[in-house]
Amino acid sequence: MVSQPSSFFIPDWPAPTSVGAAISLRSGGISKGLFSSNNMALHVGDNTTDVRTNRDSLISKLGLLDTPLWLNQVHGTDVIYVPDAEEIPDADGSYTDKSQTICAVMTADCLPILLCDRAGSEVAAVHAGWRGLCHGVVRQAVGKFRSPAEQIMAFLGPAIGPKAFEVGPEVLESFLDNAQSQQHQKSIITAFKSTDNNQFNDHFFADLYALARAELVACGIDSIFGGDFCTFSDKERFYSYRREQTTGRHASLIWLK
Repeated sequence: MVSQPSSFFIPDWPAPTSVGAAISLRSGGISKGLFSSNNMALHVGDNTTDVRTNRDSLISKLGLLDTPLWLNQVHGTDVIYVPDAEEIPDADGSYTDKSQTICAVMTADCLPILLCDRAGSEVAAVHAGWRGLCHGVVRQAVGKFRSPAEQIMAFLGPAIGPKAFEVGPEVLESFLDNAQSQQHQKSIITAFKSTDNNQFNDHFFADLYALARAELVACGIDSIFGGDFCTFSDKERFYSYRREQTTGRHASLIWLK
């Protein structure tokens, strides 16, 4: 018997047993062509029936009792409380304290961040592209929790790696302008490395993972896991918008059992 490719993985972090989490992979679905094969996004030009089949398959394999709340992500900072949400709200994060309510974000280079408290009573999913991360989407998500920040843990999912994310000087400037403290600024500066690009000698390689860790620490969170992926370089497992432009999206899910 030929083994079927895995369609998701479970984050490796010490979340409480009452918290469920999963992140979809590129393999194991039925999408075709540029979206092959496990695309979770309806907005990228893929066949709608294929996407819905991929989503339903993921839900079934995870044994979920409800459909995730899919967001219309706009690279902003709004984080919504799931029970109060519209059907497809404009937001870049969701939070819940209700069981069997699934928070979800979709990415293909941007950073998905999953959050939960140590008591296993609150969870959130965050879509952290550089703009959202810079302007406070993580702060908004952490602010939804009743638990103090030191009781919250984070998992950093698949995103573009530090050797592939080339940016201009305006990105560094924006992060520095929005830093929470001088120590935060110092951590931000270390996340930008010169590219030695002869055409754009003022460009940098930005480390989204380091920037996210700096933001989380500035928020009071020091239990941070994951962050060792690169969607751009790992074509077999991950979609990458920067690599392919027309491509699928991964789903990062978190819920209370």
